[in-house]
Amino acid sequence: MFNTNPFAELSASIPPGVMQGFVIVMILFVVFGTLFDVIHKGSAKYFFANWRKTKADATTPAGGSVGIALSTAVNEVMLSSEFCSAKRRIAHLLGMYGFIAYALATFVMVMYHPTVANPGFWAPLWWIGAILVCVGGYWFWFFIRVDVAAEGSSPFKLIRADLFVLSLLASCTMALVWAYAQSIGSSWTNIWLGLYLIATVVLFGGVPWSKFSHMFFKPAAAFEKNVAKANGSRNGLPKPADRSSAEDRDRHSMELLKDAPLDMGLGIKREAPRHY
Repeated sequence: MFNTNPFAELSASIPPGVMQGFVIVMILFVVFGTLFDVIHKGSAKYFFANWRKTKADATTPAGGSVGIALSTAVNEVMLSSEFCSAKRRIAHLLGMYGFIAYALATFVMVMYHPTVANPGFWAPLWWIGAILVCVGGYWFWFFIRVDVAAEGSSPFKLIRADLFVLSLLASCTMALVWAYAQSIGSSWTNIWLGLYLIATVVLFGGVPWSKFSHMFFKPAAAFEKNVAKANGSRNGLPKPADRSSAEDRDRHSMELLKDAPLDMGLGIKREAPRHY
């Protein structure tokens, strides 16, 4: 099953041209949705204005922009080093690389191997990518979200900002269920296929209203932030405090709290802090 291209069997009932047209429409959704988001929110205008201010307020030479760009690409983009929580960082990396593998394998199999049952490593990559998205996404949704893990809110509480995560999870989940149902000849195959297509349209068609385009803005913002650190402008923020002194104070505070009773005598139990 993991070596089988699920779109090859589908091509017996849906012409490859139709599937390829659907993929192209989804790509256009992302392109025009991102452009609309940039114009509507003024993201590009804000970025370039902030970039000019960063250069004008520089106090020291920033060095090579290429080196800063490479460092940003490796640390902030590829390794998601901005996340302080190890759990959230791992969940984010699982979802990010899973989505890249899933989307890339879908594109290649539909556009270049729509009728090939075994297209090499692309089929396993599609399955593994979708599974990684589900593992990272559901882990984040039910156990890591701040309002769920720290505030005790229901994991089923929804807001518009959740559109991207939920539609991505729905698309990958329905893709796996549909492909499995198709492989065993289930009578529910067409129903799962319909849900898969609906979730995918919501994912890519909802770019202007979701955080999908955030993945394109984030590298640029991280690069500008690193340049501001390197040239001394720091986006108008004050110089950082002495890290060693702050760490000594934090260590002393933790030592005092370590032996403190969980019940302070007031009926209030102290809980371990959670950092995000």
